[in-house]
Formats: sequence, structure tokens, C-alpha cells
Amino acid sequence: MLKKTLKKTIRPILRPILYVLCKVLFRVEVKSANPNFNVPRLIIVANHESFLDGLLLGLFLPINPIFVVNTHVSRVSVFRFILSMVDYITVDPTNPIATRQIMQLVESGRPVVIFPEGRITLTGSLMKVYEGTAFVAGKTGATIIPVRLDGPQRTYFSRMRGHASPRGLFPKMRITILPPTRIEMSELRHAKDRRHYMAESMRRIMQEMLFATRTSGTIFEGLLAAANIHGRKKRVVEDIRQIEYTYADMIKMALMLGRLSRRLDEPGARIGVLLPNLAPTLALIIGLSAFRRVPAMLNFTSGTEGMQSACIAAGIKTIITSRAFLEQGSLSEKIKDLKNIRIVYLEDLRQQITWRDKLWWIGFARWFPQDAPNAVYEPEEIAVVLFTSGSEGKPKGVALSHRALLSNIAQARAVIDIMSEDKFLNSLPLFHSFGLTAGALLPLMTGCSLFLYPTPLHYRVIPELAYDRACSVMFGTSTFLEHYGKFAHPYDFYRLRYVIAGAERLTQEVREMWFEKFGIRIFEGYGATETAPVLAVNTPMAYRSGTVGQLLPGVRHRVVPVEGIDQGGILHVSGPNVMSGYYRFENPGVLEPPESSIGPGWYDTGDVVEMDEEGFVRIVGRVKRFAKIAGEMISLEMVENMARASSPVKQHAAINLPDAQRGESIILYTTDTELTRDQLRETAKTQGIPELAIPRKIVSLPEMPLLGSGKTDYVALKEIAEKE
Repeated sequence: MLKKTLKKTIRPILRPILYVLCKVLFRVEVKSANPNFNVPRLIIVANHESFLDGLLLGLFLPINPIFVVNTHVSRVSVFRFILSMVDYITVDPTNPIATRQIMQLVESGRPVVIFPEGRITLTGSLMKVYEGTAFVAGKTGATIIPVRLDGPQRTYFSRMRGHASPRGLFPKMRITILPPTRIEMSELRHAKDRRHYMAESMRRIMQEMLFATRTSGTIFEGLLAAANIHGRKKRVVEDIRQIEYTYADMIKMALMLGRLSRRLDEPGARIGVLLPNLAPTLALIIGLSAFRRVPAMLNFTSGTEGMQSACIAAGIKTIITSRAFLEQGSLSEKIKDLKNIRIVYLEDLRQQITWRDKLWWIGFARWFPQDAPNAVYEPEEIAVVLFTSGSEGKPKGVALSHRALLSNIAQARAVIDIMSEDKFLNSLPLFHSFGLTAGALLPLMTGCSLFLYPTPLHYRVIPELAYDRACSVMFGTSTFLEHYGKFAHPYDFYRLRYVIAGAERLTQEVREMWFEKFGIRIFEGYGATETAPVLAVNTPMAYRSGTVGQLLPGVRHRVVPVEGIDQGGILHVSGPNVMSGYYRFENPGVLEPPESSIGPGWYDTGDVVEMDEEGFVRIVGRVKRFAKIAGEMISLEMVENMARASSPVKQHAAINLPDAQRGESIILYTTDTELTRDQLRETAKTQGIPELAIPRKIVSLPEMPLLGSGKTDYVALKEIAEKE
């Protein structure tokens, strides 16, 4: 009785004081979509970052809710005082009776605040979402208002370890109240399936909430924000020269290289970048964009013709490269053959640093880097131009804005628990969208360490680097991962938490080899250069073998049927990570917006996909990689899978050529000199594949032609076929 009286007496006095203290000390900022809180049944769901979360919501929400608190959390001594400031009930999320308690509370009409994770995060990202909250929301038909807390994990009231997330006394905090939503009660037959369906719906609501509350800006501003959070002295980038760079070093390099490079062309100009995976390359990309020059990443494996076509398409007049790199990569002659292009060497740029540049850095840029570029620009401006692989024709320049790159990073962070203690190993080239966004910008913007290696082709070296540098995150293509797996020691990848495959289909043989040899489950993803690049990915919380995962938060989609193809349809997508447009060889220097039959803002991926009831995406094939034989549409990827089933350890690639009698015919190229049509015919019978899919001709090659990204070079194969 005395305890209740003290609460009633002390709470009205302390609440205003705590409100002012939190507002001043933590500089709490509340953003609201102005939802209607006056509804009969209301559930407020929030991410759980610290012991302060309940107090902050109790002080700054425009209503007086009752909090549902985990029984174990309520026993923590530091939490008892905070709980005394709000109304709450304690429940055990593992106890089925808890669901009934919460349901009765919601039905009573009192607004209820629930943390669906049931515990304070240990990773800084979303953790497991319990079924109970979703079931209550679906059963009662309650309105759900998501609320994002950002900042409490950086206080000493969080459960984050100091080296995993830097903590301080009074970090800035942001509370974002999002528009209301609902979870419909599932009509699935079994109760277990219904609960699972609704839990998945709640998980997606939470992930969409995390993405929707991302901060906008430019990649240079993202670098500054990460440095402010994690400390400018933190070492974040290391390359093959065994030099470690701090955030301060990266900011300095970006500003100085950007200042020097801006003299080469006018604002908005595309400047070619022809450099390997090194820290200065990454700094140059950020520096050029900070000074409103657009880095255009040239694929140095595409040869003189490919680079010339890329320069013409994007209207590139200047290329920045390095004499040492050209000499080591035997590229000097190829560069000399480029026409109407001015070549600028990094070695010469360094010599152009004047005393004014040094004074500018020491006196201004060092202390006010956010103002150093001295230019106001918007997130919608182009940040980088990447080029398609050219596997189906001349490369196209893909213009990606600051908004697209940062949105894709935020989308990935909403579904994957990337921690600042992670270390990325990136050997994918920075001219590849997978290597740039996921492999380089993602760790740099999230406080993770990054090791840059200049080539993915050193199959014996890369596993050793993963072991020596204790890397925990690695990206690769199926082809590269297959070779790493063959040459690696079973203990080389002992620290890897995430191995994510993209750019090409992950084969079952590679998946099984990594699991058997290293005990690692590869997470396959899917995307395109035009989407910055990730569209979907399997994760520990949402994984389905044989698929590329679920679409990322913020991605809208439509599947358009294709005549002649019974399974699935062409995937069209829209979202903040979609490109601004193309630079085409046929229309040099002119930015053309993406085209889709659906309308403006949509991108036609050209991929035929199937989606199941839970949103998992299965790639059927690329629409351009279907052969029309005797009126039937045959997937060339199906032909390759058939060949792979017949000869698992070799490489195979199928192409289609015009045929006077059947419309088109299929040619299979393989590195297996003993593969026959009879073997393929037996595999086709076993797998139920039609006779039309069996190639008319099988051609053996000593090695399969590959692009720099690791994809099969189908253009080269078609040239071989046409010569024959």
C-alpha cells in the first residue's frame, strides 16, 4: 500500500523533471506521422535497444500506455526505478498464458506498448520476433503503430559491448512514430502455421520500420556520420599494402583527392576511375562525389573495346588511373589505344598539391569536413556510374544516386545483423556493384573493418587472408566460392558469420561443399547493378533453400506473365534503391530514365521469377536466356543445370542461335571433354526435362570464358559459335 502511495506521489513530480533532463541531455528528437492514437484497440511496437526504452516512450509518446515487460528484465535492479515511472505488467514470453494476458489488456481499450523482440538487442540489429505479439494483434484486430528508437544502444544502459558499439554518456536520440498498420488473422488450417504466418508479418513490419527511419544524405555525409559515431581514430580500412586507415585518414584522403580531381572537369561530369581495390580508390570515389564530380568505375578486365564503349556511353573525357597499377596489370598498351580520352595519373595528382591545398586542409577541412566541399547538393544527384557486365551486348552505364546507394545499405542492415566488430573481406572489384555497395560502402558506413584485396582470382590466397585477418563477412560469386572451397583448409573460415553469394546462381554442389567442409551455410542473394544492387537475400531469420530469399524492405514488385512461359513471370521492381537511369552507347552522354511496361519509376529486371506464399523468390531464368524451339520456350539455365547434374565438377554454358528449321537451336559449351548427349538425355528423363532442351551440339573448351565479375562471358561464346 505504501509502495503504491509513494508511486502516486513521486511520479507526478519526477516525470516533468525526467522529461526535461532527457530532452536536454540526450537532445531527444521526436518525428511523427501523426497517427490516430484514439482507437478502440491499440498496440505500439518498438525495437528494444536499452533499459531506457520504456522510460523514453513513456515520457515522449502523446499517450499514457501500459508496458508489457519481460519478467527477467523486470528483475534487473537498474530497471526497477525506470519501471516505477510507467504503468506495466510483467509476462514471460515463453509462457502461453502470457498471450492471454496481453490479449485481455488490449481488449480493455488501454494502449499497450510491446517490444516484440522480448529482449534488449545484443547485436544492435533486430533480433528474434516472438509469435505472441503478432498473434495478439491479429486475433484482436488491433491497430499497430510502429515506433523506432535510435540512439539508446549507444548509452551505458544498453547491452552492447563497448567494442561492438561505441557508447557515451549522452548520445543524441531519435524517436520516430510511423503510420499505423494491421496484421490480418491468417486463415491457414493449422494453428502452428497461423502463428508462424503472423509472426513473419510482424517481423516484416519491424524491418520495414527500421528501413523507413533511415537518414538521408550523401555518401560523404554517411562517412562523416559513421566517423562521429564510431570515432575518427577507429581503423576501418586495410588493403594489400598492409596499411590501416582510420576514419580520419579516409576523410582526409577523400577531401584532398576530391579537391584535386575537381580541377579536371566541371560539376556533374563523369570522370573515369581505373584503379584496383585499394583504400585510396575508395577515398577517390567518395571524394569525387563530394565535390559533385561523378566517378565512373571502368572495368579494366573488359579490354580496350569494352572500356572505349563505356567511355562513349557515359561521355567520359578523363580517366584517373595509376602508372604502377597499369604496369602491374599489363594494361599500359590497352590504355594507350583509348581514343579521345585524357589520362591523369594519381602519381601526378599528388605532385599538384600546393601550399594553398595544405593550408585549406589544416585550417578548414580538418575541423569542418562537413563544409569542406563548399557545395550544396541533394541525395538525388548521381553518386557513381557503374557499367553492366556486357554479357549480352555493349555495356550500359548505370547511374546510381546517393539516395540509391544509402537506401540499399539501409535495406541490407534492416534484415542482416551487421555489427561494428565485424570484419569484411572484399575481393570483388569496386567496378562491380556488389563489390562497391555491399563489399565496401556497407562496412565503411556501419563502423565495420574492411580488408580490400585486388582480385578474387587468387583462390589460395583469399582463404588464407580470411584466416589471418579473422574476417567474419565475405561476399562472392558461386564460381569464386567454389574455388575458395577447393583450396581452403577446413579451419580457414572459422570466424565467418556470413558468406553471401550473388551475381550468378549458387550451385547445389558449392552449397553442399561449404556446409560439409566448413560447416557454413551460404546465404544466396539476388540483385542487379540497376538496383544498387541487392533486391533479395536469404538471412538467418528468413531462409529457404533453392530461393534467393525475400525482397528487401522498401522494394515494391510486380510479376508480369510472359507468353510461352508457364512458370512465373518477369519481375518489375520499384523503390529508393532503383537507378536514376542509363547511359547508352547509342545515345552518348544522355541520361535515360529506366523503362518498364508498368510505368515511370519501375525497373524491368528481365528475370523470370516465381514467388511463394511467404514472398521467397525463386529465379526461373532470364527472359533473354530462353530459346524458342519449335514454338516452345526453353530456359538456357535449365539446360545448364541439366549439364551440371550430369557433370557436377565441370563448367557449362548454353547459348541459342538461329535455326532455319526449328527457329532456334541450343549449343552447350563445357569443360568436360567426355560429356555426351546420351548422358544429358538420361538426366533429362530423371528430372522430367523435355527432349527439346537437350542441346543439338556439345562443344568442349579448355576453360570457360569469364567476365571480371566471375560471370560467364556469353558474348565471347556467341562469337566463338558464329565463327564456327
